[in-house]
Amino acid sequence: MNGVVSIQFVKGKNEKELPEIRLFRNHDGKKGQAIYKFHNPKTITLDNFNLIQKMYLIDEEGELSTRKVDLSINNNNISEVKSIYNWNSEEEFKRFMRFAKIIKFLLLVLLSVSSKQAEHIKLESI
Repeated sequence: MNGVVSIQFVKGKNEKELPEIRLFRNHDGKKGQAIYKFHNPKTITLDNFNLIQKMYLIDEEGELSTRKVDLSINNNNISEVKSIYNWNSEEEFKRFMRFAKIIKFLLLVLLSVSSKQAEHIKLESI
């Protein structure tokens, strides 16, 4: 993977819109979910939205994916995408967190370059 980290809805096209990400875990810590919200996604259009089947989380270790993808359409535009990635074990959570730490680092780097984007990102652990 050459150190490339990306989120894709369309295979081969990295989503440029920065997501709002919220994490939730059960009390035992084994199960949980990450909720991704993209406002005005760039790679999903009215022409291709019916082809979207998954959200792909790609890093140097490989690929995580989820089929839980909901689209909102307003004024003939894709206004929001909400996607939920679930994990069911401590191992799956650790794998997700390795991906999430890289994404968080990249988002922080981007924020230092463009503070305007800060309004669109909330990284929370609940």
